[in-house]
Amino acid sequence: MYASFYGLRRNPFEISPDPNFFCPTPRHNEALASLVYGIKQRKGFIVITGEVGTGKTLLAQCLFTFLKRSNIEFAYVFNTRLSSTDFLQYVLADLGLPVKGKSKAEMLIDFNNYLIERHQQRSTVALIVDEAQLLDWDVLEEIRLLTNLETPEHKLLQIVLMGQPEFDTRLESPNLRQLKQRIAFRCRLEPLSEAHTREYIRRRMRLAGATEPILGDEALSAVHRYSGGIPRLINTICENVLISGYARKTATITPDVVDEVAADFLLDGGDITSAEAVRPKQAVPTGRAMRKANESII
Repeated sequence: MYASFYGLRRNPFEISPDPNFFCPTPRHNEALASLVYGIKQRKGFIVITGEVGTGKTLLAQCLFTFLKRSNIEFAYVFNTRLSSTDFLQYVLADLGLPVKGKSKAEMLIDFNNYLIERHQQRSTVALIVDEAQLLDWDVLEEIRLLTNLETPEHKLLQIVLMGQPEFDTRLESPNLRQLKQRIAFRCRLEPLSEAHTREYIRRRMRLAGATEPILGDEALSAVHRYSGGIPRLINTICENVLISGYARKTATITPDVVDEVAADFLLDGGDITSAEAVRPKQAVPTGRAMRKANESII
């Protein structure tokens, strides 16, 4: 809708995690480097945590791109509301191993043989688990036991656990002390600073085809203030801001446009600690922005 008006080849602030729009902030670079190095060097356990909307899923998508290019097989578990047996079945099925009619013992034997075969081919296997904070205790113990699949030199399975900050708290539990001791790398994603928020927005605009600044400096500051530096909120605000700007036929976005969008999302710019509060509203533009855009078209 607004892309052609602003001379863009595509929408720069889609909610879906697109690796092409990865913004290499120092913290995100550190996390991605830890993931790549840890898996390549077969370090075993890696933990990545971060507040809702700070970019964990996008980081995972970037990791998937690396794994595919490196011919590293991997399983990705994104729904963690599973029993320990269901979890094992899901992992094996995602790796292409047969599970129908097999007992847990048989699945573990097949899994171990598969990992050894990959190791003999000088390759490795990774398991990426999202929403790790929702894992049951027995599933976490099952995951820890999977790290016992190893040779004298290397771990046969590289495990990445990604979750919200509550997972950091769970890892401090005495019940998980053995798992915690096996973590080789541990990173936490933080909200972006104002400087990084500005670069994040500008980078996305450039990648989408912008040749001139569309959001002015004051508008960029306003986006940071209302989003608290949460990338998902930044995307939501900017998407609606561009729709409103298109409706107004405004070439350069001013702070009042950002203020209006923030009001629609009930953001006050002073108490943003999580993107969770506005998650239900993020998938679609605000009613006011869409209404103005439709009036402009008519």
